[in-house]
Amino acid sequence: MEGFLGIDLSAAEWLLFVVAGIGTGVINTLAGSGSLITLPIFVFICGLPAPVANGTNRIGVLLQSGVGLATYRKRDALHTKGSLPILVAIITGAVVGAFIAVDLDEETMNLVLGLLMAFMLVVLILKPSRWIHEEAMDPGRSKHPLSLLAFFLIGVYGGFIQAGVGIFLLAGLVLISRFTLRSGNGIKLLVVFLYSIPSLAVFFWFDQVHVGYGLAMAVFQALGAWIGVRWIVQFENADTWIHRILIVAVAAAAIKFLF
Repeated sequence: MEGFLGIDLSAAEWLLFVVAGIGTGVINTLAGSGSLITLPIFVFICGLPAPVANGTNRIGVLLQSGVGLATYRKRDALHTKGSLPILVAIITGAVVGAFIAVDLDEETMNLVLGLLMAFMLVVLILKPSRWIHEEAMDPGRSKHPLSLLAFFLIGVYGGFIQAGVGIFLLAGLVLISRFTLRSGNGIKLLVVFLYSIPSLAVFFWFDQVHVGYGLAMAVFQALGAWIGVRWIVQFENADTWIHRILIVAVAAAAIKFLF
């Protein structure tokens, strides 16, 4: 028998929600690909069809991004100067991607994402100096048509399926626009929060969101995001640790998508 908001979970499953939700919030704040944890739970534990799980997952993404963003702002660590062209390109792409996601070809998608993650892993390991730097953001590079196209495509992917988008966002922000990893994480949270609103609206429109399970996971994801941002802001060598966490997250994502 289903309970409040259609939630039907045992005590053990609620414990899984707590651990997975907090862990996902921390991982998504520091790196990305936390949705690789929540999506299987929605499918295999909650019994949701893949498209509905994809839509339901956006509730937690929206809430954790909002909490993380608010924590960044409260600690005066959010620096968004020059990021408007990036935001517009990504949000536009996200709306397009959300409409594409209604008819999901998971096998092809997994292969492409696995190969992309494997490539990203090589980039992370071979030249860490690309990721750990103190250079200021370069507005000219972010306004270049090819840069905007790259961010638009990242937005399309984020609207299509959330898993791993944080990694691609950080790659674009750090490698293209030259944000530091610490600052890039703040912009990433802002981007994800903004594009999650229209993306979630599209999934609601097509009735592909389970509000109960989405909110249940979202509460714990928000707690994880709060923990993650506090850690980023307080530690001076956060960039180095974010880079290490990125390597682990990307390797796990590549294995998940390919195998």
